[in-house]
Amino acid sequence: MKAIQTKGISLKIDKFQLDNISLSIPSRKITSIVGPNGSGKSTLLKIISRLVTANDGTVYVQNKNAKNYKTKEFAKTIAMLPQSKDMLPNVTVRELISFGREPYKHFLSNRLNEEDEEIIDAAMKMTKTTKHENRLFYSLSGGEQQKVRIAMALAQKTDILLLDEPTTFLDIAHQYDLMELLQQINEKYNMTIIMVLHELQQAAAYSHYMIAMKHGNIIECGVPEKLLSTKFLHDVYEIDARILFEDGFPLIIPKTRRKQNDYCNEHN
Repeated sequence: MKAIQTKGISLKIDKFQLDNISLSIPSRKITSIVGPNGSGKSTLLKIISRLVTANDGTVYVQNKNAKNYKTKEFAKTIAMLPQSKDMLPNVTVRELISFGREPYKHFLSNRLNEEDEEIIDAAMKMTKTTKHENRLFYSLSGGEQQKVRIAMALAQKTDILLLDEPTTFLDIAHQYDLMELLQQINEKYNMTIIMVLHELQQAAAYSHYMIAMKHGNIIECGVPEKLLSTKFLHDVYEIDARILFEDGFPLIIPKTRRKQNDYCNEHN
Protein backbone atom coordinates (compact mmCIF):
# COMPACT_ATOMS: atom_id res chain seq x y z
CA MET A 1 0.00 0.00 0.00
CA LYS A 2 1.27 3.45 -0.91
CA ALA A 3 1.19 6.05 1.85
CA ILE A 4 0.24 8.85 -0.55
CA GLN A 5 -0.86 8.96 -4.16
CA THR A 6 -1.77 12.04 -6.15
CA LYS A 7 -3.51 11.98 -9.51
CA GLY A 8 -3.64 15.04 -11.73
CA ILE A 9 -3.14 17.61 -8.96
CA SER A 10 -3.22 21.13 -10.39
CA LEU A 11 -3.33 24.52 -8.69
CA LYS A 12 -2.98 28.03 -10.04
CA ILE A 13 -2.30 30.98 -7.75
CA ASP A 14 -1.50 34.26 -9.54
CA LYS A 15 1.54 33.42 -11.70
CA PHE A 16 2.37 30.16 -9.91
CA GLN A 17 1.01 26.86 -11.11
CA LEU A 18 1.26 23.22 -10.03
CA ASP A 19 0.79 21.29 -13.23
CA ASN A 20 -0.85 17.85 -13.29
CA ILE A 21 1.10 16.30 -10.39
CA SER A 22 0.74 12.52 -10.29
CA LEU A 23 3.01 10.55 -7.97
CA SER A 24 3.22 7.75 -5.43
CA ILE A 25 5.01 7.94 -2.08
CA PRO A 26 6.02 4.67 -0.41
CA SER A 27 4.84 3.65 3.06
CA ARG A 28 7.20 3.32 6.03
CA LYS A 29 10.00 5.16 4.25
CA ILE A 30 11.57 8.62 4.41
CA THR A 31 10.75 10.68 1.32
CA SER A 32 12.22 14.12 0.64
CA ILE A 33 10.80 16.66 -1.78
CA VAL A 34 13.62 18.78 -3.20
CA GLY A 35 14.07 21.50 -5.77
CA PRO A 36 14.82 25.21 -6.15
CA ASN A 37 12.86 27.97 -4.42
CA GLY A 38 9.40 28.53 -5.84
CA SER A 39 9.11 25.06 -7.37
CA GLY A 40 5.94 24.18 -5.43
CA LYS A 41 7.37 21.84 -2.80
CA SER A 42 5.62 23.37 0.22
CA THR A 43 2.41 23.90 -1.75
CA LEU A 44 2.31 20.21 -2.65
CA LEU A 45 2.82 19.27 1.01
CA LYS A 46 -0.03 21.58 2.04
CA ILE A 47 -2.34 20.00 -0.53
CA ILE A 48 -1.52 16.53 0.80
CA SER A 49 -2.26 17.72 4.36
CA ARG A 50 -5.54 19.41 3.28
CA LEU A 51 -4.30 22.86 4.30
CA VAL A 52 -4.68 23.96 0.67
CA THR A 53 -7.29 22.74 -1.81
CA ALA A 54 -6.18 21.95 -5.35
CA ASN A 55 -8.17 23.19 -8.35
CA ASP A 56 -8.11 19.74 -9.93
CA GLY A 57 -7.01 16.22 -9.11
CA THR A 58 -7.22 13.81 -6.20
CA VAL A 59 -5.05 12.96 -3.21
CA TYR A 60 -5.26 9.43 -1.81
CA VAL A 61 -4.04 8.76 1.72
CA GLN A 62 -3.54 5.05 2.36
CA ASN A 63 -5.72 4.28 -0.67
CA LYS A 64 -8.57 6.50 0.53
CA ASN A 65 -9.58 9.81 -1.01
CA ALA A 66 -8.32 12.49 1.39
CA LYS A 67 -11.61 14.37 1.02
CA ASN A 68 -13.51 11.42 2.49
CA TYR A 69 -11.71 11.50 5.83
CA LYS A 70 -13.50 13.08 8.75
CA THR A 71 -11.41 15.71 10.53
CA LYS A 72 -10.46 13.60 13.57
CA GLU A 73 -9.84 10.51 11.45
CA PHE A 74 -7.50 12.50 9.20
CA ALA A 75 -5.69 13.93 12.25
CA LYS A 76 -5.13 10.37 13.48
CA THR A 77 -3.57 9.49 10.13
CA ILE A 78 -1.41 12.48 9.20
CA ALA A 79 0.54 14.91 11.39
CA MET A 80 1.81 18.08 9.75
CA LEU A 81 4.58 20.37 11.02
CA PRO A 82 4.55 23.55 8.91
CA GLN A 83 7.40 26.06 8.72
CA SER A 84 5.74 28.46 11.15
CA LYS A 85 6.80 27.99 14.75
CA ASP A 86 4.24 30.37 16.25
CA MET A 87 3.01 28.89 19.51
CA LEU A 88 1.15 30.12 22.57
CA PRO A 89 3.59 32.32 24.52
CA ASN A 90 3.06 30.84 27.98
CA VAL A 91 2.74 27.15 27.15
CA THR A 92 5.14 24.65 28.70
CA VAL A 93 6.88 21.91 26.73
CA ARG A 94 4.63 19.19 28.17
CA GLU A 95 1.49 21.22 27.51
CA LEU A 96 2.53 21.75 23.90
CA ILE A 97 3.26 18.07 23.35
CA SER A 98 -0.13 17.22 24.89
CA PHE A 99 -1.82 19.08 22.00
CA GLY A 100 -0.94 16.03 19.93
CA ARG A 101 -3.61 14.10 21.85
CA GLU A 102 -6.44 16.44 20.80
CA PRO A 103 -7.84 14.09 18.09
CA TYR A 104 -8.31 11.37 20.73
CA LYS A 105 -10.20 13.39 23.33
CA HIS A 106 -13.86 12.65 23.98
CA PHE A 107 -16.12 15.57 23.10
CA LEU A 108 -17.50 15.59 26.64
CA SER A 109 -14.07 15.67 28.33
CA ASN A 110 -11.00 17.82 27.80
CA ARG A 111 -8.87 15.88 30.28
CA LEU A 112 -5.94 13.61 29.46
CA ASN A 113 -6.24 10.02 30.60
CA GLU A 114 -3.48 7.67 31.75
CA GLU A 115 -2.85 6.38 28.24
CA ASP A 116 -2.46 9.94 26.95
CA GLU A 117 0.12 10.71 29.66
CA GLU A 118 2.07 7.55 28.82
CA ILE A 119 2.14 8.46 25.12
CA ILE A 120 3.35 11.97 25.95
CA ASP A 121 6.09 10.52 28.17
CA ALA A 122 7.17 8.17 25.37
CA ALA A 123 7.27 11.04 22.84
CA MET A 124 9.47 13.11 25.16
CA LYS A 125 11.75 10.15 25.80
CA MET A 126 12.14 9.50 22.07
CA THR A 127 13.03 13.13 21.36
CA LYS A 128 15.09 13.56 24.56
CA THR A 129 12.98 16.49 25.68
CA THR A 130 11.86 15.13 29.08
CA LYS A 131 14.30 17.37 30.93
CA HIS A 132 12.55 20.41 29.45
CA GLU A 133 8.94 19.36 30.16
CA ASN A 134 8.23 22.17 32.66
CA ARG A 135 10.07 24.90 30.76
CA LEU A 136 8.25 27.42 28.59
CA PHE A 137 8.50 26.44 24.96
CA TYR A 138 9.67 29.85 23.75
CA SER A 139 12.63 29.77 26.15
CA LEU A 140 14.24 26.84 24.32
CA SER A 141 16.81 27.08 21.54
CA GLY A 142 15.66 26.60 17.94
CA GLY A 143 16.96 23.04 17.83
CA GLU A 144 15.21 22.05 21.06
CA GLN A 145 11.99 23.74 19.95
CA GLN A 146 11.98 21.67 16.79
CA LYS A 147 12.44 18.46 18.80
CA VAL A 148 9.47 19.44 20.97
CA ARG A 149 7.34 20.03 17.89
CA ILE A 150 8.30 16.59 16.61
CA ALA A 151 7.39 15.15 20.04
CA MET A 152 3.98 16.76 19.68
CA ALA A 153 3.59 15.06 16.29
CA LEU A 154 4.66 11.73 17.81
CA ALA A 155 2.05 12.12 20.53
CA GLN A 156 -0.53 12.38 17.74
CA LYS A 157 0.22 8.69 16.94
CA THR A 158 -0.18 8.93 13.19
CA ASP A 159 1.12 6.66 10.44
CA ILE A 160 2.38 9.62 8.38
CA LEU A 161 4.42 12.67 9.38
CA LEU A 162 4.79 15.68 7.06
CA LEU A 163 7.48 18.30 7.73
CA ASP A 164 8.02 21.53 5.81
CA GLU A 165 11.71 22.49 5.88
CA PRO A 166 12.38 21.13 9.41
CA THR A 167 16.06 22.12 9.44
CA THR A 168 15.58 25.76 8.39
CA PHE A 169 17.19 28.29 10.77
CA LEU A 170 19.16 25.55 12.59
CA ASP A 171 22.95 25.44 12.75
CA ILE A 172 24.66 22.50 11.09
CA ALA A 173 25.03 20.48 14.32
CA HIS A 174 21.31 20.77 15.13
CA GLN A 175 20.40 20.03 11.51
CA TYR A 176 22.14 16.66 11.56
CA ASP A 177 20.91 15.94 15.09
CA LEU A 178 17.35 16.46 13.84
CA MET A 179 17.87 14.33 10.74
CA GLU A 180 19.27 11.52 12.90
CA LEU A 181 16.19 11.77 15.13
CA LEU A 182 13.83 11.50 12.16
CA GLN A 183 15.74 8.48 10.92
CA GLN A 184 15.42 6.84 14.36
CA ILE A 185 11.67 7.58 14.43
CA ASN A 186 11.24 6.01 11.00
CA GLU A 187 13.14 2.90 12.05
CA LYS A 188 11.46 2.47 15.45
CA TYR A 189 7.86 3.22 14.52
CA ASN A 190 7.88 2.34 10.79
CA MET A 191 6.48 5.82 10.30
CA THR A 192 6.15 7.29 6.83
CA ILE A 193 8.04 10.60 6.85
CA ILE A 194 7.63 13.08 4.01
CA MET A 195 9.55 16.33 4.19
CA VAL A 196 10.48 19.33 2.12
CA LEU A 197 14.22 19.93 2.28
CA HIS A 198 16.43 22.62 0.77
CA GLU A 199 19.67 20.84 1.64
CA LEU A 200 20.10 18.30 -1.14
CA GLN A 201 22.99 16.48 0.55
CA GLN A 202 20.87 15.84 3.66
CA ALA A 203 17.95 14.69 1.55
CA ALA A 204 20.13 12.24 -0.35
CA ALA A 205 21.85 10.93 2.79
CA TYR A 206 18.75 10.34 4.91
CA SER A 207 15.99 9.56 2.41
CA HIS A 208 14.90 6.29 0.90
CA TYR A 209 13.11 8.14 -1.90
CA MET A 210 13.35 11.62 -3.43
CA ILE A 211 10.98 13.74 -5.49
CA ALA A 212 12.54 16.59 -7.46
CA MET A 213 10.37 19.55 -8.46
CA LYS A 214 10.91 22.60 -10.63
CA HIS A 215 8.48 25.29 -11.83
CA GLY A 216 5.48 23.40 -10.43
CA ASN A 217 6.37 20.13 -12.16
CA ILE A 218 7.83 16.80 -11.10
CA ILE A 219 11.21 16.46 -12.79
CA GLU A 220 12.36 13.11 -11.40
CA CYS A 221 11.48 10.60 -8.67
CA GLY A 222 13.46 7.71 -7.33
CA VAL A 223 16.14 6.33 -5.04
CA PRO A 224 18.74 9.05 -4.24
CA GLU A 225 21.71 6.92 -5.32
CA LYS A 226 20.21 6.56 -8.79
CA LEU A 227 18.94 10.13 -9.09
CA LEU A 228 22.08 12.03 -8.13
CA SER A 229 24.14 12.87 -11.18
CA THR A 230 25.64 15.89 -12.88
CA LYS A 231 22.69 15.82 -15.28
CA PHE A 232 20.21 15.81 -12.36
CA LEU A 233 21.91 18.85 -10.80
CA HIS A 234 21.87 20.68 -14.11
CA ASP A 235 18.26 19.80 -14.95
CA VAL A 236 16.82 20.61 -11.51
CA TYR A 237 19.11 23.33 -10.14
CA GLU A 238 20.79 24.61 -13.30
CA ILE A 239 24.26 24.21 -11.80
CA ASP A 240 27.39 22.46 -13.04
CA ALA A 241 28.79 20.31 -10.26
CA ARG A 242 30.39 16.98 -9.55
CA ILE A 243 29.32 14.48 -6.90
CA LEU A 244 31.63 12.52 -4.61
CA PHE A 245 30.59 9.91 -2.05
CA GLU A 246 32.31 9.65 1.33
CA ASP A 247 31.15 6.67 3.41
CA GLY A 248 27.93 6.71 1.45
CA PHE A 249 27.34 10.42 2.09
CA PRO A 250 27.08 12.57 -1.07
CA LEU A 251 29.29 15.62 -1.44
CA ILE A 252 28.20 18.09 -4.11
CA ILE A 253 31.02 20.28 -5.38
CA PRO A 254 29.88 23.09 -7.70
CA LYS A 255 32.11 24.40 -10.43
CA THR A 256 32.31 28.05 -9.43
CA ARG A 257 33.03 30.89 -11.81
CA ARG A 258 36.12 31.72 -9.77
CA LYS A 259 37.59 28.25 -10.35
CA GLN A 260 36.69 28.41 -14.01
CA ASN A 261 38.35 31.83 -14.34
CA ASP A 262 41.44 30.66 -12.44
CA TYR A 263 41.71 27.70 -14.78
CA CYS A 264 41.37 29.94 -17.83
CA ASN A 265 43.99 32.37 -16.52
CA GLU A 266 46.44 29.55 -15.85
CA HIS A 267 46.09 28.26 -19.38
CA ASN A 268 46.24 31.60 -21.21
